[in-house]
Amino acid sequence: MSTPPAPPHAELLNRPFSFYPPIGGVENNEWRLSEATWSEVMVRNTQSDLEVAIPRKFFGAVSETDKPVMIVGLTQELEYKMGAVWPVKKKVYAMPSPPMARQREEPIGPAPGEPKGLSAMMGSGALSNESRIGRLIAVTFGSLAALGLIVWGVMSFLPDTKPTVAAKDQTYLELTRDDDYFAVVRKLGRPSAERWKPRAGEIQYEALEYKDRGYAVILMGTKQEEVHYIGTMGLGADGKGWAPLHSIDYTHGAGTMGILRGLEKF
Repeated sequence: MSTPPAPPHAELLNRPFSFYPPIGGVENNEWRLSEATWSEVMVRNTQSDLEVAIPRKFFGAVSETDKPVMIVGLTQELEYKMGAVWPVKKKVYAMPSPPMARQREEPIGPAPGEPKGLSAMMGSGALSNESRIGRLIAVTFGSLAALGLIVWGVMSFLPDTKPTVAAKDQTYLELTRDDDYFAVVRKLGRPSAERWKPRAGEIQYEALEYKDRGYAVILMGTKQEEVHYIGTMGLGADGKGWAPLHSIDYTHGAGTMGILRGLEKF
């Protein structure tokens, strides 16, 4: 019978650390080691004095560096409830019925807004609708033009308000914490450059740079083949910027914005 691995007390003793993914249901993601046994590790939250026991089977790798903060990887996303930590169970949503089935269930009749009775026979309702649509289009274009003039005026007379880091599109908003490298490529296309953070230790960071879009997508994980999306960094107009544009949230509000702010450019 093989000997189980020793608890990570040597790396974590008297040092604050954060879990990745964060434990849901706990607002602060900074912990200290209280006690370690062969079966579980007791940790205490630095702000709320909450102390919980985490089974050893959920512990992954520990980062070799503590800059910006030491990270302890978890093999499964956990949440705190009823005085203990539990694996998060994702909800399964039912697929909607096929469009043809929904179409058969809908009653046959005039669509909303279509003329009925005498108006339909004379065609007066259709002309009225066309007139209203025309006026609506005119008002919409007029409002957009006025808004464009206002924005131009503000940007011209108040140059200090211009953003220093901006992206040319916001397609990155479609990315989620479940997206890996291949999911990002399917949604955004091939990146112009791919880089791994050098000397990252046990926690791996990969940057997929989209220079034409003005941002870099950041992936993170305990292994290079298991990295997932944690956020997007803006590169700015000159391509030299490095500021968070988008982060992801886990259960009960815990997110990755703190990790992105402390992540040095690589």
